[in-house]
Amino acid sequence: MTAPEDLLQRWNSTLLAARAGREGPDPAPYGRDLLARWAEPQRRYHTTTHLRAVLDRVDELTDQGGEGGELELVRLAAWFHDAVYRPDRSENEERSAALAERALTEAGLTPHEVAEVARLVRLTVTHDPAPGDLNGETLCDADLAILASDPDTYQGYAKAVREEYAFVPETAFREGRAAVLRQLLGLPRLFHTPYGAAVWEEKARENLEAELATLTA
Repeated sequence: MTAPEDLLQRWNSTLLAARAGREGPDPAPYGRDLLARWAEPQRRYHTTTHLRAVLDRVDELTDQGGEGGELELVRLAAWFHDAVYRPDRSENEERSAALAERALTEAGLTPHEVAEVARLVRLTVTHDPAPGDLNGETLCDADLAILASDPDTYQGYAKAVREEYAFVPETAFREGRAAVLRQLLGLPRLFHTPYGAAVWEEKARENLEAELATLTA
């Protein structure tokens, strides 16, 4: 089974579970459209590999601590959170949320379900869920879990980010990336779920500090 077909099965299962037995159109065309978006040529980090990783981390959080109140909606938000991605534009999350609103309404979700998925997508702008926002905590932690990966994987992530911003001159990229890293390091906490805080926080900060030192050397 190829990776896209594997992901398509996951999409189909998630959308059907979210609909909870309600009638609706075939989920597969929506999944294929999303997979085509995630495979666009301008992407280097925000690819189907990242999508799969976020979905896996949602599952890991669920297995370890049961975080998340409406897990199928969290998974749908993972599918849509970078569905529209152009590294030279700043409105990607808003456009992704709007895509989710259109597609999921047509696909048979209720207004509450559609609104929640769109809210979660928009939350990935700040990765700052309110206390008690279990859905938001789960999605944001899953999205940032790459920061806590082993050093080689983290370096691959940083390299892919640089490739996505290849149009930015080196000095400007270093300054901008360093500002992003300092902003992350200045947060009281990167991860909001109990599992994320316990398992990912320290390693993520080590990786961020190491990248920042390299950029500013």
